[in-house]
Amino acid sequence: MREVREWTAQAGRIVRKRRDPVVVQTLRSATAATIAYVIALRLSPEAAPLTAPLTALLVVQVTLYATLTNGFRRVNAVVTGVLLAIAFSLLVGLTWWSLALLLVASLAVGRLVRVEEYVPEVAISAMLVLGVTSVGDTAWARVVETLIGAVVGLACNLLLAPPVWVEEAGESIGDLARRLRQLMLRMGEEAAGGTPVERAEKQLHEARRLDHDIVEVDAALRQAEDSLRLNPRVQDSVLHRVVLRTGLDTLEICTVVLRVLARSLTDLAKGREPEPPFEAETGAALEQLLSEIADAVVSFAVLVTTHLSTSAESAEERLAAELRTAAGTRDKLALLLREEAERAPGHWQLPGAVLTEVNRILDELDTEHRTRRLFEELDRVSREQRARMPRLTRLRERLGVTEQMWRNRAGFGGRSR
Repeated sequence: MREVREWTAQAGRIVRKRRDPVVVQTLRSATAATIAYVIALRLSPEAAPLTAPLTALLVVQVTLYATLTNGFRRVNAVVTGVLLAIAFSLLVGLTWWSLALLLVASLAVGRLVRVEEYVPEVAISAMLVLGVTSVGDTAWARVVETLIGAVVGLACNLLLAPPVWVEEAGESIGDLARRLRQLMLRMGEEAAGGTPVERAEKQLHEARRLDHDIVEVDAALRQAEDSLRLNPRVQDSVLHRVVLRTGLDTLEICTVVLRVLARSLTDLAKGREPEPPFEAETGAALEQLLSEIADAVVSFAVLVTTHLSTSAESAEERLAAELRTAAGTRDKLALLLREEAERAPGHWQLPGAVLTEVNRILDELDTEHRTRRLFEELDRVSREQRARMPRLTRLRERLGVTEQMWRNRAGFGGRSR
């Protein structure tokens, strides 16, 4: 039995490793570069056609969308550089000043033809072609090798379908929610127990560091969004992207509000030192409220990362129940803070700010608010698509794709009401 468990655990590690972005990228890039080199040996007049594997290596990306866009820009950059080199070789040849002019022209033209990050590749291609004797043959060989590498890179991504990185993005969002929860729990415990100024400042610095976590989660979400684009294995990719993006936006707003809350608690600790920032009953109510909001944040993350599934429905019910409980505790805290303000009318601003900030977090997590945000974002995306690709939009409408998306959207939004 123990051997079976060990074998199962090892198999699970292998499967997870196979989906690791670094492993996937390494295997796909090496495969594409090798195939491109073998093909270029037969079709290119060069003895060592290394441009083909180099192009395939640069074209192959983790997602199909990135592969298509990078492949086009890469080929555009190389062909532009080759044409510039041919023109310079026919007019002036290779001298120090012609090389300088070629570099300036290549970098300028590269920005005009919109190759983006491949602007240096225009200059590199031009220099490599200009620096050889038989310009015509070399230029033709370089164009052929570039096309071979780009085609092989695209083919590898079509045949070896890239994974959809939604699960990894969901894990990043879940990790962010759990970090928010842990910070809220510590802030609540210290507010109830009488927070020393040093510990309050430490929590404030930790809340500020969450900005770096937001950047990392945003990068993972961008990769997931790219993996959904042009992916035939994914239905309703727009809806998936919108759900994840609006979910991260909500957590980012909660992070900002939590940082402001940490600032208010720090100022309270400084202003009332050596006394505790709240009375015992008020501090206990604030600790309970932050604990309930922390649980709701995790439930919200589960909801946005398990889209249109049974677990998503249960997560939504759990979130709604937790928000109702938190709203009751919030009302209790408001009464206690008002009583404190009546006893000490000169010190009501910061406790009032604390109440405002927890109200803002509750409002961001509210299911009705989330439904409105989803509808607004879906409408915005639909308008942009119609404006950018009117013919494709009309074709989708004729095929009923748009109608299906709206039905799914209505079903998704209907659960949140």
